[in-house]
Amino acid sequence: MNIIVTGAARGVGFEVVKLLSKHKQNHVVAISRNGKALKDLVSECIRQSPDAKVTPYEFDLSQFEFYPFIVQRLESFIHSCDILINNAGKLVNKPFGKFGLDEFDDTFNVNVKSPFFLTQALLPILNKGAHVVNIGSIGGVQGSKKFQGLAAYSASKGALAVLTEVLAEELAEQEIKVNCLALGAVQTEMFAKAFPGMKAPQNPAQIAHFIVDFAVNGSRYFNGKVVPVSLSVP
Repeated sequence: MNIIVTGAARGVGFEVVKLLSKHKQNHVVAISRNGKALKDLVSECIRQSPDAKVTPYEFDLSQFEFYPFIVQRLESFIHSCDILINNAGKLVNKPFGKFGLDEFDDTFNVNVKSPFFLTQALLPILNKGAHVVNIGSIGGVQGSKKFQGLAAYSASKGALAVLTEVLAEELAEQEIKVNCLALGAVQTEMFAKAFPGMKAPQNPAQIAHFIVDFAVNGSRYFNGKVVPVSLSVP
C-alpha cells in the first residue's frame, strides 16, 4: 500500500511510520517541515527493517500556496495513495483571555485548514477504497471533559471532527472512506510542552499500534465516524 503520513518527524507520527514501514508491501511518504528529523526517521525505519520503503518529504503544511503542486511532487515517489493519515497537529495551552489572533490562526491552519486542503489536493491520487484518517482529540468531542487553556485547540479538533463527517459524504461516490480518531492524552513532546510535569496515560508507541490497525482495517467497519480513543471519563 502507498501511505502518506503528516506530522511524521516526531511523536505519534514518527511511531506510526515506523510501524507501517515494517511491512514490505508498504511505501510510506513521511511529511514534516523538519528535514533533519525526517532523515533520522528514515534511518530508524531502515535499521529495524532493511527493506523499508520510506520517502521523506520536507514540507511546511502552513504554506497553502504550494498545495496545488503537491501531487506533482508526490508523483515522483508514488502514483496513488491508499491511506492518508492527517496527523500533524498544533497544541497551545494558554488562557482564553490571553490567546492571540496569530496563535489562533496557526492552530486552525495546522489542525483544520491543512487536513481540508491536503485531502483536497490529493484527491487525484486517492485510490478507490482509500481511507483518510484524521487524528483528532477527545477534547474536540461534544460532551467530553474539557480543560482550561485549550479553547482554540479543542475548537479546532471539534471542527476537524465535523469535517470528517462531511468529507465521508462528499467522497462517498469515489468510495473513499473518512474517519477521525479522537485521541486522549499521549505523552508526546507537544503534550509535555503544553502540560509541564503532567504524565499522559499513553505513549506514542502504544497509540501508534491502534492508529495503524485502524488505518489499515477500520474502513471495513467505519465511515464518517469520530471514534474516541481515550481512557478518560466521560
